[in-house]
Amino acid sequence: MKEKEQPRSNKARTEAMRSALIGAARALFAQKGYAETSTPEIVKTAGVTRGALYHHFKDKEAIFHAVVTEEFVAVADEINASIKPAPASAIDALKQGSRGYLRAMQEPGRVRIMLLDGPAVLGQIELDKIDRETSADTLRLGLAAAMKASEIRTLPLEALTQQLSAMFDRAALAVSEGDDPEDHLQVLDALIATLKEG
Repeated sequence: MKEKEQPRSNKARTEAMRSALIGAARALFAQKGYAETSTPEIVKTAGVTRGALYHHFKDKEAIFHAVVTEEFVAVADEINASIKPAPASAIDALKQGSRGYLRAMQEPGRVRIMLLDGPAVLGQIELDKIDRETSADTLRLGLAAAMKASEIRTLPLEALTQQLSAMFDRAALAVSEGDDPEDHLQVLDALIATLKEG
């Protein structure tokens, strides 16, 4: 006898609807960019009603915020997965994280969403907030660990994080335009090495 299927809970339906909207929006933002994507297109691609969109998200910027947040989580997961369980040193962990970051940023559409449209739509302050809330601020924590272990010089942590982060982002942009990631990793490794004590 065939078992009767259990109906999905309201919570499960709500999460599925939200996920469908974010997935559809992500695909459109990646392909066309924020400015060229309309909410009717998102609704059509997700296969939901306009009312469903506005039940979950106030406006297009709100759904873009949700997409960007998921991208930050995915990048952080890739960075964390790239760091071996017991790196030889905090410097090695930073280098492994560099590789994870550049690999994660090669996901189609991610550079456009996070590095081009993200600052323009949400502003850098909001992106930094999303980074801290979703990724546990992996670069800052890695630099702090390296300083604590006396593997790199003690420098103003926030300023160092911001400047290295800008270099990583610029490398990701260049790789998205066809540069060899290994060239950029070689330079990033050399820059990290200059931070060593002594």
